[in-house]
Amino acid sequence: MTTTVKETTLAGIPVKRGKVRDVYDFGDQVLLVSSDRISAFDWILPSCIPDKGRVLTQTAAFWFDFLQVPNHLITTDVSAMPLPVGTDLAVFEGRSTLCKKTKVFPIECIVRGHLTGSGWKEYQKSGTVCGIKLPAGLLESARLEEPIFTPTTKAESGHDMNISFEEMVATIGRDAAEILRDRSIDIFKRGREYADARGIIIADTKFEFGLLNDEIILIDEVMTPDSSRFWPKEQYEPGRSQPSFDKQFVRDWLLASDWDRNSTPPELPDDIIEKTREKYRDAYRLLTGKTL
Repeated sequence: MTTTVKETTLAGIPVKRGKVRDVYDFGDQVLLVSSDRISAFDWILPSCIPDKGRVLTQTAAFWFDFLQVPNHLITTDVSAMPLPVGTDLAVFEGRSTLCKKTKVFPIECIVRGHLTGSGWKEYQKSGTVCGIKLPAGLLESARLEEPIFTPTTKAESGHDMNISFEEMVATIGRDAAEILRDRSIDIFKRGREYADARGIIIADTKFEFGLLNDEIILIDEVMTPDSSRFWPKEQYEPGRSQPSFDKQFVRDWLLASDWDRNSTPPELPDDIIEKTREKYRDAYRLLTGKTL
């Protein structure tokens, strides 16, 4: 199985390569290119997941259109992008988003609708999630009566750090903090309701926002299998961890391996690559009613 993809390159255009995406700077616009790279535990894995970048790009584009909130999307049509003459468009097709450039708020806006992951671990110890007190007696993966907003820092490398809402206020100001919180919860609720009707539970997710001409707009990716926990509704059962459509499947395989998380990660087996690919594609199909 081929597990690598041709790297995107645009001669003369400044580029910043992240764990998953390449960001090209076009002055007042940026081009986001989602690769098939996959990361886990702050490592970029040596294996790629075919179609992953296309799923992320097209899922986010679907949500931008569905949500109808101010956002950074200009186009996902590569023929309408200001790419240099001679660019191999096939490399960029389906995985590229031309966006308005914004001043990015240094905050990850996390919204949690279920008790899982690090939140579940904290709850078992203290009855809280990111310092927010929750009712006693909740089970793992329990749906929260109301989603909770748990912001983090936006780290350039390494781990993002949990912060309180008041710490967020101190960082970006109260007015902006309240807008980011309220808009994040509203978007999450609307997205969760839509996905639930199509067989997907969005357990939690993260949003990012930027400032453009004094307007706060939604940026980055939106409710994708990389920025969210997607669970199959028909298999949901509180009291245990859940099967998922996202890269938790890869994390679970790595945790079960003998990798120490301090050295170069191992190659993923072909069956793990293919199953992960299927999960990403299934999530896209269920959400949008389309196939890649």
